[in-house]
Amino acid sequence: KTMIAVGLGVATVAFAGRYAFNLWKPLEQAFTETAKRISSSSLSSYYKGGFEQKMSRREAGLILGVSPSADKAKIRTAHRRIMILNHPDKG
Repeated sequence: KTMIAVGLGVATVAFAGRYAFNLWKPLEQAFTETAKRISSSSLSSYYKGGFEQKMSRREAGLILGVSPSADKAKIRTAHRRIMILNHPDKG
């Protein structure tokens, strides 16, 4: 009786694994498509343009998302926000 129960348990685990593996393939494709859409839409607010030889105040403002005539506190806040978002140790 024990051997039959163990055999049925192993068979159940094998069929469940097979089902999960077959189910994962379409879900993986959906996850990657969603990730691509999210990443491309979140980056749309950043400045996408050719960079000048020497960074001007206008270009720095475009990259940080502030006006070129912004005060130092606003520039520091915008710079800190972008640095935190892009820092490799954020997690």
